[in-house]
Amino acid sequence: MEERERIVSYKPISDEEKKFDLNLRPKRLKELIGQANLVEKLEISILAAKKRKEPLEHVLFHGPPGLGKTTIAHIIAREMGTNFYSTSGPALERAGDLIGILTNLEYGDVLFIDEIHRIPKIIEEYIYPAMEDFRIDFIVDKGPFAKAIKMTLKPFTLIGATTRAGSLSAPLRGRFGIFHHLDFYGVDDLEKIVRRTANILEIKIEENGAREIARRARGTPRIANRLLRRVRDYAEVRADGIISDSVADEALKMEGVDEKGLDEFDRKLISTIITFYNGGPVGVEALSATLNEEVDTIVDMVEPYLLKIGFLQRTRAGRVVSEQAKEYWRRWRENLRDG
Repeated sequence: MEERERIVSYKPISDEEKKFDLNLRPKRLKELIGQANLVEKLEISILAAKKRKEPLEHVLFHGPPGLGKTTIAHIIAREMGTNFYSTSGPALERAGDLIGILTNLEYGDVLFIDEIHRIPKIIEEYIYPAMEDFRIDFIVDKGPFAKAIKMTLKPFTLIGATTRAGSLSAPLRGRFGIFHHLDFYGVDDLEKIVRRTANILEIKIEENGAREIARRARGTPRIANRLLRRVRDYAEVRADGIISDSVADEALKMEGVDEKGLDEFDRKLISTIITFYNGGPVGVEALSATLNEEVDTIVDMVEPYLLKIGFLQRTRAGRVVSEQAKEYWRRWRENLRDG
C-alpha cells in the first residue's frame, strides 16, 4: 500500500491539502494547543533574544512527523518579527542552492530546513561556518586559478527539523543551541484541536464526536484534522450534518481506521511479523522486502505510533511484536470472521 493512500499518513498528500493545513495553523505561541513544556521554553528563549536585540539561537526540532515542527518554525519567525524561508534537506543538491539562500537572508531571518538529516555531506560542510561564524567559504575556478572566497552573512536563525535526530552528524548537531523534542499529543489536546478546526470550518460537531476523532488520530494533529474532514463528508451525506460519536465511528470504520487509530497497513505489518516471522525478531530490511515497502516509510511513518502504544519493540535482533499486538490481531481476525 502506498503512503499517499493512507488516511492516517503523517504527511500532506496533495498541494491542496498542504494549503489547507497552512490555513489551519496557529499563528502565535499563545494559540498553540499542546506541547506546553516546549511552548514555555520557547517563550523564554524568544523574549530573551528580543530583549538582547539578537537573533534567536539555532533550533533543532526532532520527533515523529505531523506534530507541528514546521508550524512552530513559522510561529518563531512571527514572534521574532522576521522573515521566514523554508527548504528541505533533499532539495539542497548543490552548494549554490544553499549559498543563494543564505546570502539573501536579512538580519535575524529564520531559515527552516525540513528533513535536515538528509542534507548531502558536501552541502553540510558549508553550513558549519554559516551557523557558527555567519560566513561562507567557497572555492571558485579550478587548478592553478582556484581561489578561496570568504563571504560574510548577516546573523540569522537556522531551524532544523528531523524525524531522526540520531542520523545527524555530531558537528552539525553540536552547532544548534536549542533542542526540542516533540512527542505525540494526548487525546485531550487533540480534542481541543479538532474543536478549533471544526469552528474554523464551521462544522457542527458534538463533544463526544470530537472525542471519538481525537482517540483515533494517532496522537497527531495533522491526522486529527484529516479525519475530521473525512467524517464531515460522511456526516453531510449519510447523517444530518452533525458529527456525533456514532457518526464518527461509522465514517472512520468505512475508512478502515479502527478504535486505536490503526489502518490496513498497520495491521498488515503486525500480521506479517506474526505469520511470517513468528512474532519476531525480524530486521527492518527483511520486513521491507516482505511488505514491498520502503524502509524509510516503515521507520518514519508506521513504526513510531506502534512503538508508542506498545505494539512493537525495537531490539538489537530486530522488530518484535508485543503480546498486546498479538491479542489485538487475534481479536481483529475474530471480528472479521463474525462480521
